[in-house]
Amino acid sequence: MEHSSDRGQVRYPSMVAIVAVFNQKGGVGKTTTALNLLAAVGQRKQRPLAVDLDPQCHLTHIFGVVPKSADDSIYSFFIRQRPLDDVAQITRSGAILLPAHLELAKLDSLLGKGVNVVTRLRQALRQPEAAPGPVIIDCCPLLNVLSLNAIFAADLLLIPVAADFLSLQGAEQVERALNALEPVFKRRLPRRYLLTRYDNRRRMTAAVEERMRSALRADEICATRIRENVKLAESPAVGLDIFRHAPGSRGAHDYAALYDELLGAGLLQ
Repeated sequence: MEHSSDRGQVRYPSMVAIVAVFNQKGGVGKTTTALNLLAAVGQRKQRPLAVDLDPQCHLTHIFGVVPKSADDSIYSFFIRQRPLDDVAQITRSGAILLPAHLELAKLDSLLGKGVNVVTRLRQALRQPEAAPGPVIIDCCPLLNVLSLNAIFAADLLLIPVAADFLSLQGAEQVERALNALEPVFKRRLPRRYLLTRYDNRRRMTAAVEERMRSALRADEICATRIRENVKLAESPAVGLDIFRHAPGSRGAHDYAALYDELLGAGLLQ
């Protein structure tokens, strides 16, 4: 993906990592995780691409972007097959954003879930020079045409699990859905389950952690824990990632550790 301000200056890698952040339960920290993983990539002097596939537009709004119409968002990529370049914006933080719009909620009824539909984003992101660095996709909490596009595009599915049983149930639903899709993928899609809102003083946290170990593969549970942190909770409200809002906080430490863990496992490039 090339932009007028960058032509002749940026040489894009031939392959980038695509990470979809998804859980079928809302309020687990999907957008917070997408935001701060994007920021962690930026801290390493790479320019990430953010894709907001949630009609609630939380990530888009945090970046301070308000599309004038659905046609100025990724909605037009799906409906009019408009090139991603045409709707991409460079944000204040330096990340490139494909913004969301409320009209995305209509895509299921307009497009259905045919193979050509659910692989549309994958085909676009796999084009040469489609993205300057790692791609982070913020998904809606439904298994619909948007999240399926993210899943089919992704090299890695990152599933945040807040330390409560409803969040874990949502993650278990994701696991069942991914297992059902394996014959289509013809492989096991790489995934990592990330405990968020972690507080080892609470019994609920220990109980959820124990159930995760029994219900999920141990090698697919992140060693990093995203600890409960006031600064982390308030940073989206002021339109900042945790590294700019409170660089010395536990939240900044934890998301830097998550980036390093994924990088060390070969899941980021």
